Amino acid sequence: MLHLIASVLLWFSAIGCGLMAGVYFAFSTFVMTSLARIDQGAGIATMNAINIDILRSLFMPLFFGTTLASIALAILGLLNSGHAGAMPTIAGAVIYFTGMFIVTVVFNVPLNDALAAVDPASAEAGSIWRRYLSEWTFWNHVRTIASGVATALFITALTRAASQ
Repeated sequence: MLHLIASVLLWFSAIGCGLMAGVYFAFSTFVMTSLARIDQGAGIATMNAINIDILRSLFMPLFFGTTLASIALAILGLLNSGHAGAMPTIAGAVIYFTGMFIVTVVFNVPLNDALAAVDPASAEAGSIWRRYLSEWTFWNHVRTIASGVATALFITALTRAASQ
């Protein structure tokens, strides 16, 4: 039964992390670049709208679901450390939790909150927007890489489990 639970969690996490990587990749490669090219007020308003809508979307269950699954996988990996897929499972879980979840909570969300609090027409909006574009995008790159690496590690764990 434990093997079945681990297998389901690995499949869910591999797919979920891959989807998260895709969302973050889109923001890193063209969404933020496009927002930087338009009028500052429109860019701020658009990003604030995205941040509101994302909280009401299927993104959030996937965001929290993959995070919880990665925590469960880390625990299962530690409990079954002799299993062939344990090390990539643990590594994927730690990289995902740290590089996606912790980075989001510590860096991206506070930047989102600061952006939401600024009046796009104010004098301070320009410096906040420039900082946001630079720092938020940097941390989003980290989330993209962490999610992609976790996907690869979870797939590795699945293939090792299948060959055992």
